[in-house]
Amino acid sequence: MKYEEVYKDLFTVDKSYYLAHCIASDFRMGAGIAVLFQKKFSLRNKLEKSELDKKPGSCILIENVFNLITKSRSSGKPTYNTLRSSLENMKKICDDLNVSKVAMPKIGCGLDRLQWTRVKEIIHEVFDKSEIEILVCKWK
Repeated sequence: MKYEEVYKDLFTVDKSYYLAHCIASDFRMGAGIAVLFQKKFSLRNKLEKSELDKKPGSCILIENVFNLITKSRSSGKPTYNTLRSSLENMKKICDDLNVSKVAMPKIGCGLDRLQWTRVKEIIHEVFDKSEIEILVCKWK
């Protein structure tokens, strides 16, 4: 795994990157960076129509966006276990589709209040032996 953290607007990364963010299985996306994902990619409708697993711990790829489902309701909070499971599912999809680059914000650490040091550790554990490049875009 190649891993890098940069101060950059996530939505300005090179088009060769897939994007990733955390959502709830209710697909509300009414706060935080999920609002920007919804505005930019109109994900809600596509997610609702998807026949893929929608429970916490799953991951749904819509176009070039990995939607990490880390909690049941938008008003709830994720756990490190559901985040890990979502990341493991994302890694499997990356492997299956030969996705080599993923950009993400500091997932789970804004409104969801997970600790970045632990989340970063989980990312490293999940992607350790992969060839996938992870780019974490932090806001200034």
